[in-house]
Amino acid sequence: MTNIIHNRNEEQQSRGTRVLIVTAVDAEKDAVLRGLGGNTKADVIAAGVGPAYAAASTAVALAAADEPYGLVISAGIGGGFDGVAAIGTLVVADEIIAADLGAESHDGFISVDELGFGTARLEADPAWSRRIYDALQAAGLSAVLAPALTVSTATGSAATAAAHAARIPGAAAEGMEGYGVAVAAQRLDIPFTELRAISNAVGPRDRAAWRIGEALAALEAASAAILEVLE
Repeated sequence: MTNIIHNRNEEQQSRGTRVLIVTAVDAEKDAVLRGLGGNTKADVIAAGVGPAYAAASTAVALAAADEPYGLVISAGIGGGFDGVAAIGTLVVADEIIAADLGAESHDGFISVDELGFGTARLEADPAWSRRIYDALQAAGLSAVLAPALTVSTATGSAATAAAHAARIPGAAAEGMEGYGVAVAAQRLDIPFTELRAISNAVGPRDRAAWRIGEALAALEAASAAILEVLE
């Protein structure tokens, strides 16, 4: 495996960076494609909803590629934590965390890290995350660089939102695919990060307050803004 990874990295350096952008659904994929405007450095797929679909679809796409990818981005819309990421804000992950991967106990939630069964926390590639964040800022878009949470069950109560925020200070976004995408990329030693456009507040479920159209527009604008860092 070490030789395979070494050869893949040499190919990436000689051929430039190709990017795989993984969304959950077609609406997100279409928004990204509109923003990219036909850029041939990036391939975009809709993997399906949830970390399992995300991990499997990402792994298949990476394994089937006829040229190596130099970056994988989990992209889509998601929830934002109050006081950190308002609706329409773009969140670039500095860390991707499977927030509900662990066990319940009488004393509360125990993370998989605390259980000693691995880790639910993956560091996004710092150089790529910073370049993408800087590009969004330069384009005049509202953006934060902060932890992005992955959950299998979307938060629908104030209590759960507060628990996540307390366990992971500074958490900005909640989605359902980032950790799965990150694990697949990490296994092949490919840099990864996550980009979320906020459509709703993390907390009590209120469909009337969701701004999906606004978030998809922000995702499209973000995809256009990062074109120069993909060159």
